[in-house]
Amino acid sequence: MAKYRTDCIEKPIRMCFRIIGHFIGTHPWWFFIIPVIISTALGTGFYFLEKRTSNDIEKEFTPREGPAKMERIFIQEYFPQNESMFSSLRLNTDGTYACFIATSKTNILTVPLLEDILVLDSKVRNMTVEFEDELWQYVDICATVNGSCSSNAILDIIGYNASKVDLINLTFPTHISTFGRVSLRSTLGSVKRNNSIVQSAKAIQLFYYLRESNKARSDIWLTEFIKLLTEDSTNVTEVSYSTSMSRQSEFEKVPKSIVPLFSITYTITMSFTIVSCLRLDNVRNKVWVATVGVFSTGLAVLSSFGMLLLMGVPFVMTVSTCPFLILGIGIDDMFIMISCWQKTNVHDSVVDRLADTYQDAAISISITTITDVLALYLGFSSPFGSVQTFCLYAGTAILFCYFYNIIFLGAFLALNGQRETSNRHWFTCVKIPVDCPPGKSRRYAICCVGGAYDHDTGTEEEQPISGFFGKYYGPFLTKKWTKASIVFLYAAYLAVSVYGCLELKEGIDLRNLASDDSYISKYYNDISAHFSHNGPNVMVAVNKSLAYWEEDQLKNLSSCITDFKKLDYVDKNFSLSWLDSFQSYANANYLDINSENTFKRNLLPFLEKRPMTRQDIHFDADNKIRSSRFFLQTLNINTTKKQKDMLISLRKTAEKCPIKLLVYHPSFIYLDQYTVIVDNTIQTIVVATVLMLAISLLLIPNPLCSLWVAFSIGSVIVGVAGFMALWDVSLDSISMINLIICIGFSVNFSAHVSYAFVSSTKADSNEKAVDALAHLGFPIVQGAVSTLLGVVALSFSESYIFRTFFKLMFLVITFGLVHGVAFLPVFLTFVGMCRNG
Repeated sequence: MAKYRTDCIEKPIRMCFRIIGHFIGTHPWWFFIIPVIISTALGTGFYFLEKRTSNDIEKEFTPREGPAKMERIFIQEYFPQNESMFSSLRLNTDGTYACFIATSKTNILTVPLLEDILVLDSKVRNMTVEFEDELWQYVDICATVNGSCSSNAILDIIGYNASKVDLINLTFPTHISTFGRVSLRSTLGSVKRNNSIVQSAKAIQLFYYLRESNKARSDIWLTEFIKLLTEDSTNVTEVSYSTSMSRQSEFEKVPKSIVPLFSITYTITMSFTIVSCLRLDNVRNKVWVATVGVFSTGLAVLSSFGMLLLMGVPFVMTVSTCPFLILGIGIDDMFIMISCWQKTNVHDSVVDRLADTYQDAAISISITTITDVLALYLGFSSPFGSVQTFCLYAGTAILFCYFYNIIFLGAFLALNGQRETSNRHWFTCVKIPVDCPPGKSRRYAICCVGGAYDHDTGTEEEQPISGFFGKYYGPFLTKKWTKASIVFLYAAYLAVSVYGCLELKEGIDLRNLASDDSYISKYYNDISAHFSHNGPNVMVAVNKSLAYWEEDQLKNLSSCITDFKKLDYVDKNFSLSWLDSFQSYANANYLDINSENTFKRNLLPFLEKRPMTRQDIHFDADNKIRSSRFFLQTLNINTTKKQKDMLISLRKTAEKCPIKLLVYHPSFIYLDQYTVIVDNTIQTIVVATVLMLAISLLLIPNPLCSLWVAFSIGSVIVGVAGFMALWDVSLDSISMINLIICIGFSVNFSAHVSYAFVSSTKADSNEKAVDALAHLGFPIVQGAVSTLLGVVALSFSESYIFRTFFKLMFLVITFGLVHGVAFLPVFLTFVGMCRNG
């Protein structure tokens, strides 16, 4: 059968690395010292860490050019907020507020529980804070309506008298009182009713909105509110609370929780690396090489982060996970280099041994670095700032790790090789005998003898575990019944993975941005339990001048509003429209509004009587209605899928309308992630996979085996995506980072094995698979275990972000390892063309 090889690039790269290895081996001290000096200089960038830190949730975790951000600009321009006529319905941002939810397992609308709520409400409104040597209360900074603080409808209805609750036939979702018709959707939760009459409710939510003109003063009041609610206790079953700044402030506390975890991780990884490199031989021991290998990854993080900070690149919280990742990647390459060093002839000079090591390791460590870095830099095209920043920092750190492993670690390999050549003790550096002198004790032989090697091959004696892959595991894996079992296991793996992919959820739950023990976690849980039925009041804005008095225009507009109400997630019985109110006003007063002159002449007196409604119309300089808005109530969007469907259906309905419309609510800023996350993730993965295939074709001297590498990438990605859904992880900007990493890591494992398989001089495909596992099986397992140890501490984090990073890295490494040492070696034996020519 014909043989195809593409080693026109592989050979020059190997020769180039041989020259580099020879040069570094000749001048090891220079290459050992220079990286330390560079790292020290670049490390000064950490001086700017606090200044460069950027943890704004909207900026980093929502699409940077999301449609909702453009829609918000329009709303802010044409419908600016009126602080003297405050309306939470008309906010174009989340606003500045504090709130609490009081809950009961039975009915919160009882006199004793309402009395407790009123006491707590009084404490909040009478709370005193100091700002600029003045004392302030809620009444001094509250958002106002006609000069009075905006109030909570449920308390107005009972007249701040708990005993009145039994005398009022409370209706839901709206209630008509002496104050007019008010909505109770955001006030009462888990309501049971008979027709519209409220029988019971399990939750009451109260809001305290503040003016936005003085942020510093408002922040002080909100901080005192949190302190009050944290320390206060009532007879109410449970009270949860939050503020407009809580989500951001709690999110910013998260990175501090992983500082001790990194110390634990570094210790565990260092211990594992040293133990893995321990040798019973007192000369051939690689303890110091392992130590310097771990130190090299630290220098890489210091240099890369410092350089980017000096360049002004923002530092986002997701970047905090990078050191855990880089630690594993750097040590993986170190294991490969040590493995290649041990295969060199001990009788050769140190310079020649290092040249041989570089020549042998060149493709393995280069292909993994190139694929990892390219996959991460491709992730920079993501619309999410958190993903962009992580990919830039991680990709740059891996590049530094690669260069430092070649220069810094390689130089130390040469220095350590000089010690071995002189047959000096690994710890004392004193020359010791190769064989135990006559008359010396066994203890002396254990501690003071070393330098043995395999006299048949001239190479260092391999570790027992390394021989396991060649003598036992490889032959076992290539048996016919084992292959059949592997194929069956792969089919099962693929079936479960595909099922999981179909169950995958999208979008990040904002409650997950805070630590598990954060007070806002309980607040979000109460929102989900009691208020998730009702969605936001969505603005529908007319983005053009419209003749509202013309019948054709009114029919078009009415038809569009009807289309909105036909949607599954819109309340068909509720809408708030200035035009409907004006038409009712005109009919009640027998006014003609069917011409431009009469419409405008009667509209102004109507708006003077209803100043709140005046905020829904924008007049231009010529006193023409440039834009106006209406409001829809959304329902039943208690899952991310429903939220996505609601957003897409509203926008599609607006686009179909013959009148130019746009829909907006402040929550759409965050919901926009659902519209881009899947498409962007698939696009990035496909482009990256194609690039990985191209690189494999260039560096692995067999096209068909390169296709198997591409197959492994796709297989691992499908597995990670499927199992992450089964592990209750959604596809969001956090998991997207890991899927990008998945591309590089899946190449790492498969490329090592594929390259070793193709490079093997054995004739039979089974023998080639055994040979590949004998050479790289143990280093691959070492690299996988070291990477897992690098992130295992994150599993104990109280933050969803870091736990998710661990979960996906665990899946990536586990599936990548299984593909590298089980699935791929078996599949390669099925292809007779994968031969060395």
